[in-house]
Amino acid sequence: MPTSPLLFALWLLVLAGSGFSLWKGGPPERLGGWVVLANLFLVMLTSAILPAGSQAVGELTVDGLTAVVLLGIVLIYGSLWLGGAMLLYAVQFTLHAFYFVTERRSDNLHAIVNNLDFMGIISCLVIGTIVAWRRRGRSAAAA
Repeated sequence: MPTSPLLFALWLLVLAGSGFSLWKGGPPERLGGWVVLANLFLVMLTSAILPAGSQAVGELTVDGLTAVVLLGIVLIYGSLWLGGAMLLYAVQFTLHAFYFVTERRSDNLHAIVNNLDFMGIISCLVIGTIVAWRRRGRSAAAA
């Protein structure tokens, strides 16, 4: 559980953005929301279960799996926001891989880039949900 107020606010935004996509989104937005929530849960699980030396491998695995699952959803639905979220997960995977390969400890730069990247992912999810919601509203008004 986060102890920093900033990190706690970030987690609340992630939960709110994913919840919004599950509530108002179409099928691709709902799948994306579930994938983001699963990623958050698996990262928490790996940090709680794995020893400190293995957590980097766990984060790499979770981020890589998330990017692959989002790639599958992109191939099915072909949504622009999904492509953006998938690319941002690739950035996150690259960040973790860089720190793992160079054997650097997580520092402020890692935290800033990681949090900004995750906010970008949530922004893609929320924007995609708003677009799908408005599109459904327009087609219902036209009918």
